[in-house]
Amino acid sequence: MGALIGAMFGLGMLLIWTSRWPRQRRPGHRTLRTRFDEMVAQAGLPGLRPGGLMLSSIAIAGCTALVMLALSRAVPIALAFGVIAGYGPWAAVRSRWRRRQHELRELWPDIVDNLASAVRAGMSLPEALSQLGGRGPAALRPPFRQFGEDYRATGRFGDCLDRLKAALADPTGDRIVESLRLAREVGGSELGRLLRTLSAFLREEVRTRAELESRQTWTINAARLAVAAPWLTLALLSVRPEAVRAYNSASGLVVLACGGGLCVVAYRLMLRIARLPREERVLR
Repeated sequence: MGALIGAMFGLGMLLIWTSRWPRQRRPGHRTLRTRFDEMVAQAGLPGLRPGGLMLSSIAIAGCTALVMLALSRAVPIALAFGVIAGYGPWAAVRSRWRRRQHELRELWPDIVDNLASAVRAGMSLPEALSQLGGRGPAALRPPFRQFGEDYRATGRFGDCLDRLKAALADPTGDRIVESLRLAREVGGSELGRLLRTLSAFLREEVRTRAELESRQTWTINAARLAVAAPWLTLALLSVRPEAVRAYNSASGLVVLACGGGLCVVAYRLMLRIARLPREERVLR
């Protein structure tokens, strides 16, 4: 007993000592909040906050659980569908993020072409960026319009570029912004050629990625259907009293929990295997 108390005391002192060490984050380390803010910015929902999304999930989960409880009179079934419905807002945000990423990937070549044309026409870099707020693709006009307003208000090109890069939150946008910043600081006559080369590269990348995505779409849809099929079957069986009695017990709760866990693991594994490489923001 004395040895156990001594070991616990030593462990406590070790934890206190290590807690005073300065924390050093790895280069490029991002917190969960940073990742969430970047995702909602890329999804075009900059005003969304984790707390609001969490409250929406809880409300939807609670309403769905109550409805299923009224229909099936089985608590395990109601809890299962409540958890599934609670993931809906998060899935909607991720779906919007993926859809917007696909749209922006096809729009960046046009943005680069517009910049190259403006530079070739003799516009200054701030003017070339500002005119995209009115002439660029509709999905990307707001951040460039805000850049023009910031630059007219402050005249600080570097600070306005930083805010533009944060609003775009895109690897391609980072490359374009840093290229323009470098051209502004050191000068040079190769910016037009650089932008035209980047535009050709982006169009080739979009074409190649579209072919890969079209080939994998049917596999991903089949996997999603395979994951959803057991729960659709459960929803249909929940109106039958004999099926409800089978699940309305501790063993039924265990079966639903194990099935849900296996579905989550299988679905995440499928996404991991089928995931295409995505460019990271190394110039954030």
